[in-house]
Amino acid sequence: MTRSKKAFVFLFFLMAVFFLLNTPTVWKWMYPIKYQKEILEASSRYQVDPYLILAVIRSESGFETDRVSRKGAIGLMQVMPDTAEWIVEQAGLRPTSEQYLYDPVVNINIGTWYLSFLEKRYEGDLVKVIAAYNAGPGKVSSWLTQEQWNGKRETIEDIPFGETRLYVQRVLYYHDRYRSIYTEQLQ
Repeated sequence: MTRSKKAFVFLFFLMAVFFLLNTPTVWKWMYPIKYQKEILEASSRYQVDPYLILAVIRSESGFETDRVSRKGAIGLMQVMPDTAEWIVEQAGLRPTSEQYLYDPVVNINIGTWYLSFLEKRYEGDLVKVIAAYNAGPGKVSSWLTQEQWNGKRETIEDIPFGETRLYVQRVLYYHDRYRSIYTEQLQ
């Protein structure tokens, strides 16, 4: 086989792989949804975009219920125990076990309530909400007040904490990806 025929075959192969990979089935395999019923119920209860909940869970735990971070955040939505206690009190939730943060239903409800709280605080500004979920609302409000960051998607690179900067980028990526893959399934 001549060099030009080999190049053509190789190019044809690459195009075929690209088209096979760029199918809804492959995208859904790469970005699965677990706990869809629980996410939709919490989304409806607390009026939070289900794609945001999915993006946070994917970023925080990769859908692993027993995940514990180095800093001590627990469960699907990686909620800190102190924050969870405050949320349980504020939201009037009644967990039935001391291990409630490992329970997917409870963890999703606590994390989603907190997203709703942050959405109200930041008037629905998705970028600020995501940053505050990671760094805390006190830090984000401080950055905004001190003009270290203006809170806009276009200036994410100005977020003072590298971890939060990368977190916001990752959650927005997953949010956009889930929204484009599951256009009708989550509605």
